[in-house]
Amino acid sequence: MALSTLDFQQARIKQVLFKSRLRSVLYGVREADAALFSLAENPFGQWLATVVKPQYSARPEVRAMEQNLQATLQAGQALVTQYQRGQIEEARTGLSTVNNYADQMEELLQTLEKAVVG
Repeated sequence: MALSTLDFQQARIKQVLFKSRLRSVLYGVREADAALFSLAENPFGQWLATVVKPQYSARPEVRAMEQNLQATLQAGQALVTQYQRGQIEEARTGLSTVNNYADQMEELLQTLEKAVVG
């Protein structure tokens, strides 16, 4: 089954969900759990693995998305570690790194969407 515009909208929501969860940890609203930084448990990572890769694994954007997601999760985990060490403002400022990764991911999503949806 080909990907649709709706699939890409849902992927974008998964991105926002991760950023929202990370922000809530860095602002003390919730506790960080290991699942937040697990590629296998990340909703966007699951979407890549189960929906995108079976059909489009040969596309360079897909590989780039996976690498970008891993970098995003690692950056988020580093920010939480900073936060837990008491470097709260530094961790919050570091959210810009995660936002940069999200911007790159959006470009990759747009490129793939144009190629497979039209």
